[in-house]
Amino acid sequence: MTKICVITGRRPVKGNIINRKGQTKKSGGIGTHVTSITKRKFRPNLQKVRIRLANGGTKRVWVSVKALKAGLVQKA
Repeated sequence: MTKICVITGRRPVKGNIINRKGQTKKSGGIGTHVTSITKRKFRPNLQKVRIRLANGGTKRVWVSVKALKAGLVQKA
């Protein structure tokens, strides 16, 4: 199973690392140029915690730290 927050639905998203080289025009150069673009992933801060369910049971699930800090989850 992929790491997705069961409360907020946060999941890894794709992005790029953009490397630039050169001196900026503001600093007296001729401007920066893109030298390479590399793929990367932005991963959410997920923790595997035991939560209390509505029927009184407990279950271990992936939950984002943002949901834990906001109090959206009741830990068992």
